[in-house]
This record gives sequence, structure tokens and C-alpha cells, in this order.
Amino acid sequence: MSQPKASRPHIPHYGIPKSLKGTLSWDYVAEQMEKSLNYWIVTVRPDDRPHSVPVWGVWVEGKLYFSGGLFTQWARNLSANPNIAVHLESAERVVILEGEVKQIDDPAHPLVGRINDAYQTKYRMPHQPPFWELHPRVVLGWTAFPRDATRWVPGEQ
Repeated sequence: MSQPKASRPHIPHYGIPKSLKGTLSWDYVAEQMEKSLNYWIVTVRPDDRPHSVPVWGVWVEGKLYFSGGLFTQWARNLSANPNIAVHLESAERVVILEGEVKQIDDPAHPLVGRINDAYQTKYRMPHQPPFWELHPRVVLGWTAFPRDATRWVPGEQ
């Protein structure tokens, strides 16, 4: 993913600065995503109730990839509705991604080797497809809310 430009989130009455001075860089997102061990995913059940669960994942070529059993609640949810929110464990060094996932189940997919290698390095355990690839529509981050609250929209340069 190319580096999207920073903007400010629209959260009225929370003191978000108007100026872009003090926003975080996209490198902050990449660093947090690369080093995180657990990612909380939020999916939507068929009856519209949310479902939240931590998963392992890897940041490869600027995207989050995660895996797990096809019969888990979250995987069944994503099969029916690919919309997802992902956030890290920290409430102080925040990264939140909202978007859509696509499933990679072909072992010959060109990224499978890199994803598997990243799992092996990070967790000392190989993983094989299926993988879910997150395509974020919006990313939010902060370390000192509201002062450095930052919003990115991938695809906007």
C-alpha cells in the first residue's frame, strides 16, 4: 500500500486540532502493525450483532494478513459480510483499521510464501491458507489524543 496522506478525524467537541501540524506519519501505522502480536477483529454476525476476537496476523507489503479456522464464528461472519474493524491491544498507541477483507485460499498465490515466512519469523509457527487480506477504507491513529489524532484514507495521496 502506498503511503496515504494524513488528515484529521471528524469528531466534534473532542478538541481535535484543525491544523495538520502534529499529525502522525504513516510510518507510525506500519511500525505498530508490524510489531503487534495480537489484533482485535470485529466482524458482524448474520443477525447484525458484533463479534470481537483477537487473532494473530502479519503486516506484509503494507497490508494486514491473518488466518484461522474456516469454521470459527469470525470466519463464518466474514464469509457472509467482509466488512471488518481491526485494532491493536494498546489504548495509548492506537491504530484502528476499518475496511473489507478478501480471502486468499490458493496456496500458489504469489504472497503466500511471504505471509508464511512472516508468520514463521513472528510466531515461530508456519501458517498456510486460508488468509484474509485487509483492504482498509480508513485508518485512525493517535498516541496523545486529541492532539495527534490522525486519519488516513488509503488511496488518497
